[in-house]
Amino acid sequence: MLLGALVLLLALTLAGPVRQYLAGRAELVRLAAEGRALDERAEELQTQLGRQADPMYAERQARDRLTYVLPGDRLIVVVDGEAVEGDAGTLAEAATADEPLPWYEGLMESLAVADGGPAAEPAE
Repeated sequence: MLLGALVLLLALTLAGPVRQYLAGRAELVRLAAEGRALDERAEELQTQLGRQADPMYAERQARDRLTYVLPGDRLIVVVDGEAVEGDAGTLAEAATADEPLPWYEGLMESLAVADGGPAAEPAE
């Protein structure tokens, strides 16, 4: 009986340190995995930094994301299901009056349209 009590006391004494040891090992495994993930992310960012230093990459991104075009390129924009085509750097020919509106009339007309009212007809 004394031997059983001694073994039980020894087991209870060692339970705390063994549990801490196992928890520490699990923490080390988790930190190692996190370190590998951070190393991979740093490598990705270095690759991306190298790509962004290339002027051709920046131009391609400007064309794709921002729809930038160089002068002389053909630009096709689809608006309300209707394709509108024009040269880059030029605006499509709009239906313009014989004389352009004075700036203040253009301002008032844009305010009326933004307010939801009908556009005022220019005074002749």
